[in-house]
Amino acid sequence: MAITVNLRYKGKNGSARKFAEEMVSSGTVQKIRNEDGNLRYEYYISMDDPETVLLIDSWENQNAIDIHHASPMMKTIMGLREKYDLHMTVERYISDDGSEGAADEKFIRK
Repeated sequence: MAITVNLRYKGKNGSARKFAEEMVSSGTVQKIRNEDGNLRYEYYISMDDPETVLLIDSWENQNAIDIHHASPMMKTIMGLREKYDLHMTVERYISDDGSEGAADEKFIRK
């Protein structure tokens, strides 16, 4: 089962967006996407709060997350969080096999 972590980065004066932009421009995001077990690593800007950036970070399993957390990229990420003085909230989700949401299919436009 995949594990998805939603991280909301909050800062001041556009710092969360600058953080995400530097993560992309430095190549760190691409390095993370290339890690074994990474399924998704994408930033989104909140329409309700422009000082908040959402990261959707998805991995094949806990082992893949643990390896990522032990990688040199975490030092880079933590340094950038400090540089931009960001604060975070985190939500963690474990995927199911999809059978529970079968009734929802009629509401999804593909």
